[in-house]
Parts: sequence; structure tokens; C-alpha cells
Amino acid sequence: MAFGLGGPEIVVIILIIVILFFGAKKIPELARGLGRAMGEFKRGRADVEQEMKQAPPAKTPAVSPDVLKAAQALGISTEGKTEAELKEEIAKAMKK
Repeated sequence: MAFGLGGPEIVVIILIIVILFFGAKKIPELARGLGRAMGEFKRGRADVEQEMKQAPPAKTPAVSPDVLKAAQALGISTEGKTEAELKEEIAKAMKK
């Protein structure tokens, strides 16, 4: 560790610096503020996680109507495929 200090010694030094900087009377107020801030952060994180769970799944990119018509005319399934995938399958079907 720095200057031969371990974990407990560093905590004590930081605590002394905080007391000198803010004063002993301000420490409970700072701790309450820190606790409130941590609570707000946890609630916000939980809200975001809940919204992400409830969000509808992302839709696949739109495929142009011409590509859809061509794929359907060739008997190619269009379900869940991107336009690039459909174009590739159309090209393969046209070569046969």
C-alpha cells in the first residue's frame, strides 16, 4: 500500500480529513444526503430495469414491398427475415 498504510488506516485518515473539511456536525447530514441519493439511484435503476422488461421486442427493419412480392411469388418465407436475406434467397431462387 501507499506509504505502508493498509486499508483500515486509510479509512481513518479519510474520516479525519472529512471531519476537518466539513466539521463533525455536518457528517450526519452528509450521510443522510448520501443515503437518500443512493436510494434514489436504486429506485431509478429498478424503474429502468422494469421498463426494459416491459418494452415490446424490437421490430425487424421494414422490407420494401417489391422485395416482399418477389419473395412471395417465388414461394420464399418472409417471416423474420431482413431485406438483405430475402434478396439473397431471391437471387438463389432465380439462378435455379
